[in-house]
Amino acid sequence: MRILVNHLTRMQPGYFCVAGVDVSTLRHIRPVLRRDRLTTDLLRPNGGPFDVGSVVYLGSTTNAGHPPELEDRRFDSARARWLFDDGPVDFWDTLHKVARESLAEIFGPELELWDESGTVDVGEGRSSLGCLKPEKQPWLYVDHRGTVRLVLDYLLPSVDLSVNDLRLYEMDGRTPRRDLVASVEKRLESGVEAILSVGLTRPWQKRGDTDKRHWLQVNNIHLEDNPLWQLSEER
Repeated sequence: MRILVNHLTRMQPGYFCVAGVDVSTLRHIRPVLRRDRLTTDLLRPNGGPFDVGSVVYLGSTTNAGHPPELEDRRFDSARARWLFDDGPVDFWDTLHKVARESLAEIFGPELELWDESGTVDVGEGRSSLGCLKPEKQPWLYVDHRGTVRLVLDYLLPSVDLSVNDLRLYEMDGRTPRRDLVASVEKRLESGVEAILSVGLTRPWQKRGDTDKRHWLQVNNIHLEDNPLWQLSEER
């Protein structure tokens, strides 16, 4: 199986999550390991195969998905190989092909918007990954805790989502790269078209909540004026 990477997100220091579209079907695929998480030595700047816009050969895979994470495919990271980087025009074209105009089209009616975010109940839903063409320009900021966030204020209710785009953080996975955040913010304000890679977290229970839920987040921000900016260029 070969995927074109369009989701690359931070996790705890030393780990990351990646997903892409199957180059044959354009369906989203999330490579996962049997018992562990992906470590940052698998990123292109560290000698691994994964970066935004990279076409990666995963080898043989087996289905490991459960609702809503139906995209999960188990693979052997030792067999994964970087093949080539897609061209900027082709990458943007693919993003447009897979993008949808509403969150409901991506996640279905199981996604509930509330508490300035969105959630899907554990064991429900038809997908956990997608690409969104926002109806209006989003706006970006860094909150008091140093988390990059993105607001979609045209939605009812509006949402204020965590942005876990690995490119917008230092190698520690915690410190925002404020120069890059400011650049993206300025370009959004100027009207540059954006496509958002969006996803649902693994289930966790928020303080004060009664249950574990999958929470909506922004995985990556793709901009038309430079659709293929990579970790290898920005580190």
